Amino acid sequence: MKNIFSVEGKVAVITGAGGVLGGSITKSLSEAGTKIVMLDIRKENLDCKVAELQSFDKEAIGFVCDVLSAESLRKTAAKIVKKWGKIDILINCAGGNIPGATLSSSQTIFDMKVEDWERVVALNQNGTVYPCLIFGKVMSEQKEGSIINISSMATYNAITRVPGYSVAKTGINIFTQWLATELARKFGEGIRVNAIAPGFFIGDQNRAVLINSDGTLTERSKKILAKTPMGRFGDISELNGAVQFLCSPAARFITGTILPIDGGFSAFSGV
Repeated sequence: MKNIFSVEGKVAVITGAGGVLGGSITKSLSEAGTKIVMLDIRKENLDCKVAELQSFDKEAIGFVCDVLSAESLRKTAAKIVKKWGKIDILINCAGGNIPGATLSSSQTIFDMKVEDWERVVALNQNGTVYPCLIFGKVMSEQKEGSIINISSMATYNAITRVPGYSVAKTGINIFTQWLATELARKFGEGIRVNAIAPGFFIGDQNRAVLINSDGTLTERSKKILAKTPMGRFGDISELNGAVQFLCSPAARFITGTILPIDGGFSAFSGV
């Protein structure tokens, strides 16, 4: 019997693959039999992740690529098509918040530098839009492909201290819906665009605001967990199954969706 959840043999391009989120998704897809192409602007991080993956997946490859440069993306897309002849999956993991755009508890939005706002919005919005345009064009010629963008809980309700990140990720939501509509109407039902909206996971970018130096939870963490029905932070690996599902034939009638993976955070009013 055919496995409708299979992604075996598909060519998957993952931006930001040198990071924790991108690295976890990449490893999961590799174990599921996809042909992996890892992209990251940080050569050292990329080389480390590629070497780690090649220890059990000899076909995995990586390219240093700037997601904010259309020219860099075009050159990389050409290399991938030359190598594999197609691009089946694009997962836009490049992004995240930056220190200057995260307000301290004593700051207001008027303390944030405009330059930091511009950086965080460009990194998340343009860092998602540009790969969609370049790699999505390859998919449009194939009439087939699956794009997964990364949204956030910061798009559902106002979350204090991260205004630029919230605005940028909210833009990704409407772009996901818009592009899903555009590609299906003009290039056929074979190309799908969706997003996942991770709940709260402790990682390098947010550890300092969630965990005190003595290992106890910060007040911010306590508020998050109070609004999370499951009462815990997520494990980064808990995103992998949803990503594989959305990339597989099992999700062939799903497009334009933003899927929360959040332990119920987005569903609970807090009361």
